[in-house]
Amino acid sequence: MPGTRTLAPRITVIGAGMAGSDAALAAARLGVAVDLWEQRPVRTTPAHHTDRFAELVCSNSLGGEGESNAKGLLQAEMAAAGGVVVTSAHATRVPAGGALAVDREAFSERVTREVRAHPLVTVHVGEVERVPEGIVVLASGPLTSDALATSIQELVGEGFLGFYDAAAPVIAHDSIDLDVAYRKGRYGQADDYLNLPFSREAYDRWYAAVAEARSHTPHDWEKLEFFEGCMPIEEIARRGYDTPRFGPLKPVGLEHPVTGERFFAVAQLRQEDAAGRMWSLVGFQTGLKWGDQKTVVQTIPGLEEADVVRYGVMHRNTYLCAPRLLDADLSLRTRPDVFVAGVLAGTEGYLESSATGWLAGTNAARRALGFPPAIPPEATMLGGLVRYLASAQAEGFQPMNANWGLVPVAPKGRGAPGKRERREAAYRAGRDAFGSWLEELKDAAPQIV
Repeated sequence: MPGTRTLAPRITVIGAGMAGSDAALAAARLGVAVDLWEQRPVRTTPAHHTDRFAELVCSNSLGGEGESNAKGLLQAEMAAAGGVVVTSAHATRVPAGGALAVDREAFSERVTREVRAHPLVTVHVGEVERVPEGIVVLASGPLTSDALATSIQELVGEGFLGFYDAAAPVIAHDSIDLDVAYRKGRYGQADDYLNLPFSREAYDRWYAAVAEARSHTPHDWEKLEFFEGCMPIEEIARRGYDTPRFGPLKPVGLEHPVTGERFFAVAQLRQEDAAGRMWSLVGFQTGLKWGDQKTVVQTIPGLEEADVVRYGVMHRNTYLCAPRLLDADLSLRTRPDVFVAGVLAGTEGYLESSATGWLAGTNAARRALGFPPAIPPEATMLGGLVRYLASAQAEGFQPMNANWGLVPVAPKGRGAPGKRERREAAYRAGRDAFGSWLEELKDAAPQIV
C-alpha cells in the first residue's frame, strides 16, 4: 500500500570492538538494521577499562603507513571503504613517525559516537551467552566470555576453537637464501620442508643470541602456563645447550640430499600459504620481544636477510581454526548465516580486525538483502588476508596480520627493481583493484544509506 514502510532486514553483531564497530556500521550503511551487543560495562574483561567501543588495550597504533608498508595498503583500502576505525584514526591521530597512531580516548569516543548515531544501529548492553538465530556477525574478540565460547564450540566443534596463541615467526619466501636452504622431509618423507643447516659454530652464535634476547612481559590477564607441546624456543634453550638439538632443531634424518652431509643442527621451514609466499619456522613459537626475535631469526643460516612478515607471539587468545571453518566471505561453511570477524576469525592486529569486521558486516547485510557474498580481489590486502584465512594450512594454524606475503609481489631477481619498489608497485595495484571492486559493489547493491 502507498505510504506503508517496509521494515529493514535485521542482523545481529556481537561485540563492539574494532571488528564489531566496523561490521555494524558497514551493514547499517547498506540499509540493514543492526542489533549491536556489547557486554561492557555489565560484564568487564581484565584488559578493558571503559565502556566505549573500539577501546585500544595494548597499543595506540594501527601500524605503519606508506606505499611500501603492507598495513599501509590495508589502511588505504579501509579509508576508501569508509571504515569507521580507519576514518576515526585519521581524525584523532597523533605524531608517531611513520605509524598511524591515535589519541586513545578521542579515538574510542569518536568510534562510539559514529556507531551510536546511525539510525539503523540499536545498541544493547549485556552479555550474549549463546550464538543467536538469524544472520549474525561474531566479533567478540580474544577475550570472548566463557559462556559464548562454549556456545561457539558447540556450533563449530570443540577442537576448532583455541584459547592460546602460540605462534612461530613467519618468513617471506623471497628473503630466504635458497643457496643455503635445501628441500627434504625427515627420514625420506615428502620434500615439503625447507631445511636450514647449522655448523657447530653457527649453532653457538644462534644459542648465544637466544640467551641474550629479552622476553615480552605479559599482562596479568594473559599469563598462561606453558605446556610441553607448545614450549617457547627460548624456554627450550634455557633447559640446556643441547636441548634444542633434541627438539625443533634435531638434525637426525635431515642429511643433505646431494652431499649426504650431516649437520650439527637443522631448523625447518614449513609452507604457510597455498602460494608458497610465506614459510613458518617449525617449533619456534616464541614470546621474545620483536627486535630481539628478528636478531635470533637472522642468526639462523640462510635467514641472514630474512623478512619476518609475522612475529611469534604467546598470549591468551580465542580464535577459530579458520581454514577448517570459514569461507573467504568470512561465513561459517556449516552455517553460512553466521559470519566471523576480527581476532576470533584468526586475524592479528587492530587494523586487521576492523577490516575483516567491515567485510563481515558487508556480507551479512548482503545476505540479508539477497545479494551474493563479496570478496575483494586477490591483489588487495584484505582479499589476500581472507583468502589466507580460508585456505591456509589447517594443522597448527595461527592468526595472521597484514603482510606482503598475502598479495602478489614481483619476485626479486637480477635486473629487477628493489624490494621497496616492488612493494610500492603491489601497493598501487592493490589500491586500484580495491577501488574498482568498490565501484562494482555500488553498481550492484542498494544505495548506501
